[in-house]
Amino acid sequence: MTMRAFCLRTRSALLPVALLVLACPLDSARADSMPSWNDTGPRKAIVDFVERVTDPGSPDFVPEPERIAVFDNDGTLWAEQPVYFQAMYVFDRIEALAPKNPGWQDREPFASVLKGDYAGALSGGTRSLLELAMATHAGMSTEEFAASVVDWLESARHPDTGRRYTEMVYQPMLELLAYLRASGFRTYIVSGGGIEFMRPWTESVYGIPPEQVVGSSIDTRYEVREGGPVLMRLPELNFIDDKEGKPVGINQHIGRRPIMAFGNSDGDFEMLEWTTAGEGPRFGLLIHHTDGEREWAYDRDSHIGRLDRGLKEAADRGWAVVSMADDWKVIFAPAER
Repeated sequence: MTMRAFCLRTRSALLPVALLVLACPLDSARADSMPSWNDTGPRKAIVDFVERVTDPGSPDFVPEPERIAVFDNDGTLWAEQPVYFQAMYVFDRIEALAPKNPGWQDREPFASVLKGDYAGALSGGTRSLLELAMATHAGMSTEEFAASVVDWLESARHPDTGRRYTEMVYQPMLELLAYLRASGFRTYIVSGGGIEFMRPWTESVYGIPPEQVVGSSIDTRYEVREGGPVLMRLPELNFIDDKEGKPVGINQHIGRRPIMAFGNSDGDFEMLEWTTAGEGPRFGLLIHHTDGEREWAYDRDSHIGRLDRGLKEAADRGWAVVSMADDWKVIFAPAER
């Protein structure tokens, strides 16, 4: 595919204006399709793999229906510090509902939230977050919940940067998503975050439609209220899409094993392991948060996005590792004006 064709296809996609790809010169070489990436090992590995699997004359050629790439969200497509962004939404909901729930003052993890101890509230990992979500989001219809998420994203700001949370997305990853789609890939989110939390905004921010989002969920029930059918959210856990749950979620929602997988933590290990264990050409990549000036530097000892086993085993498994400090020219997409 020529660079002209790539740019035209990118311009037609439903992606944020922030994408620098939109300004790419039409006569540039294809190697310039991800301008925010330094020309280092991870970028070269991505381009080499994509060119091999999309070349009909290559022994590694993969037909378009099988070109599936899966991406973790928190820490891979957007930031996740100081706590998961969905957690910030949940915390705001807990504070708003606390007067009607006095028992939360002495019940964990709610008590920690109300004390401002967010790290303590999330010490139980994804399960703690889902417990908080179930308690604060049950009794709402799916439409009501989606509207509340959109409203929150419009008004909430990141505590450190002052940006909207949807402006805390990684510019190099936006370019990668566009590059893959222009190369005939379908791109999916596979996240430990709530599926209903992500679906209202992933298409406008990432160009990933709601049917291509896989995540954790609580139960819903079909009801008829005030003469109309609704899906009501229940305070019961349905599925945790984290660690070994990610390949299960992929199988349930997608039905094909991906050929590319991207993550940033040990919560993504099984997703990369399962993806790269398949037959034929396979690609796995981990985002390593090494830039303490432009973002945050963390890995093995972090309470959010812990990356230990992945760092130890990536080389032996043939997975690429992105150093944000060394491999990315910019971190965040330009802020809205």
